[in-house]
Amino acid sequence: MEKGGWGKGKRRNKRKKEEEEEKEREKEEKEEEEKKRMMEEEEEEKDEEELKEEEKEEEEEEEK
Repeated sequence: MEKGGWGKGKRRNKRKKEEEEEKEREKEEKEEEEKKRMMEEEEEEKDEEELKEEEKEEEEEEEK
């Protein structure tokens, strides 16, 4: 048998596994960022709707 013949495969497999784990982590982080962004957009839309409603109410009160 060659010296270190078994070690190379283990290192290669370990490196490959670490790369896959890193990709999975990055994917999860992107998903989390996307969720946060969507939540923020929804909140902004709600805030805009509330402002419009408040402006309508103020206009109606001024007309009275």
